[in-house]
Amino acid sequence: MQTRSFEIKNAPVAPTTDASMQQLSGNLTKDNIANLDAPVIAGVTIATDNEGRFNLNALHKASRLGTNKAPAQWLRTKAAQEVINELQKETVQICIVSLEGRNGGTFAHELLAVSYAGWISPAFQLQVNQTFIDYRSGKLAATPIDPMMVLNDPATMRGLLLGYTEKVLTLENQVQEMKPDVDALHRISKSDGGTCITTAAKDLQIRPKDLFAYLNANNWIYRRAGGKSWLAYQSKIQSGLLEHKVTVVTRGDGSEKTVEQVLVTPKGLAKLSQLLNQQAA
Repeated sequence: MQTRSFEIKNAPVAPTTDASMQQLSGNLTKDNIANLDAPVIAGVTIATDNEGRFNLNALHKASRLGTNKAPAQWLRTKAAQEVINELQKETVQICIVSLEGRNGGTFAHELLAVSYAGWISPAFQLQVNQTFIDYRSGKLAATPIDPMMVLNDPATMRGLLLGYTEKVLTLENQVQEMKPDVDALHRISKSDGGTCITTAAKDLQIRPKDLFAYLNANNWIYRRAGGKSWLAYQSKIQSGLLEHKVTVVTRGDGSEKTVEQVLVTPKGLAKLSQLLNQQAA
């Protein structure tokens, strides 16, 4: 498995040191797994929160300027407050938040992040804006992270393993929830004998007239011109989904009448259950 981060073209890259490797490794914890593909400016990962807002503290770090250009200083300006208020009116969203914790900081809407970058410097604004454009369009070139760095860091491994363990447990729970339905379909498909469409409708928990309409609309059954009885399409008979039951009925005058009835096979019932579930999803 190869873990990836992204870096913009021609951006200055911080020299690789043990400290920077540890910092990069720290970004691979469970709380920040989603930011493995986040944009990188000047060697700094610009993390996002769950709502896609960008970390202004990371942008400040990427600018390599002093505390006078920190997000808190920008937020004190009248221009910042005006653009925040205007954007929140237009988007009807919370466009800037402050999060605590190891991966916390000030997270802002993309337009606010670009505005903050412009307050730092025009050149930095152009760099950040182009990076975000490339990030959204998928044009950023992938830079692989050294897998040995990941393997040698216990905290990173715990975070990755925990993330994948949660995914596996979720899938296992979904399989367990589906098992009764799967077992029921398996038993139906392996049983013997067909059932009339009315009885099949009860098994499928829908109204008989709805099942007749569905079978007719989807080329399972049809009526001959002027006829009253439903007939199965030959393709469905050959597929083992439907069958015909022929009954000879004796009339009151002693003459005989042949009556055909469409039956849904166990295989057909299982197939209909799947199709109707897909239609309802």
